[in-house]
Amino acid sequence: MPAAMSSKELRVAIVGGGIGGVAAANALLQRGLDVRVYEQAAALTEVGAGLAIQPNGARMLRRLGLGAELERLGARWVDPQFRRADGALVAPMWPPDAADRIEIYGMHRADLLGLLVDQLPAGVVRPGHRCVGFEQHDEQATLMFENGERAEADVVVAADGIHSTLQRYVTLPSPPLPSGSMAYRGLVPAASVAWPAGAMRNWMGTRKHFLVYPVRAGELINYVGFVPTDEQMKESWSAPGEPAALAREFADFDPLVRAIIAQVTTCFRWGLYDREPLPVWARGRLALLGDAAHPMLPHVGQGANQAIEDGVALAAVLAQADRATVPAALRVYGAVRREHTAQVQRMARVNGSRYNSATDNLQDRDRQVGDQSRERAWIWAYDAEAEASAAMAASR
Repeated sequence: MPAAMSSKELRVAIVGGGIGGVAAANALLQRGLDVRVYEQAAALTEVGAGLAIQPNGARMLRRLGLGAELERLGARWVDPQFRRADGALVAPMWPPDAADRIEIYGMHRADLLGLLVDQLPAGVVRPGHRCVGFEQHDEQATLMFENGERAEADVVVAADGIHSTLQRYVTLPSPPLPSGSMAYRGLVPAASVAWPAGAMRNWMGTRKHFLVYPVRAGELINYVGFVPTDEQMKESWSAPGEPAALAREFADFDPLVRAIIAQVTTCFRWGLYDREPLPVWARGRLALLGDAAHPMLPHVGQGANQAIEDGVALAAVLAQADRATVPAALRVYGAVRREHTAQVQRMARVNGSRYNSATDNLQDRDRQVGDQSRERAWIWAYDAEAEASAAMAASR
């Protein structure tokens, strides 16, 4: 029998070079593991859209050594407000005395991906590798790629998105659940509408809402217009949209919303779906991560944050494993992440129902929306690395 490997000798193959996959690569390398990232595209790219790095995600990025870059390329929210469609103030996202301790940054997705990729050593990322097969036995796992190559590893991480190729090797895929809404999204120069520095605005109307926040150090603003639909749309952030259709949807909103839309020359449309939480995240030497494990609606802005948490938690678990104990370690990872992300998925559904309320009596919705900082405190305070380390230690 070969001698047992230490965690620092474990070979980890990550399938998918999005934010979750490269965040996991950073976290695993920080722990001294041998990592490769296999990406089907010829280069790692992200669509032109924004995301919000919230306190839980910012905490993990700082531990990955990216705190200064987050502050440099992010746009910190200092004035986040919920408003009615006509512009009337509903409530700030948090009380004034909480502003110093709640750290949220708007970021361009490409900027965040670039930060994570640039920190990886040369040769870690292998573009042009589309995964078409997987097999495993007690000793190792093997990936097969469309280009004819094969890769052997002690651990395989499926970070290959909502349409994951590898998910079926862990559990039966969960069917997409349409939310009854779609989103138009894109970017415009902040100066074109004199956008206030650090302002986030979420205008809520009847069955639709319009969200705006700054990205790229305040140079651009990211807008997302959520509208009802019965159309069965593709789950894609990059499907082309029509600016004229976007303008019609929000023609009766605050003049500032209309001014932003007037600057739009191109936009994307995005069908909004999620899935029921999966019963299991790992089987043998294969584990799911990010959207492959927990696709969620965007209404708490946690998709990227939860994927980053997954990567850091996975690294914390595998740092205490060897080749023989990998399957048990991956079960711990799944157990510690599964219920937490399921709660976030459920909260995203609840928030979407609030923001897109169909009722004419909006006082109750306004009261609930004004309580967001208290409702989200459990997400923001969660320390994925500490939770995973503690769960792994308790399992031994």
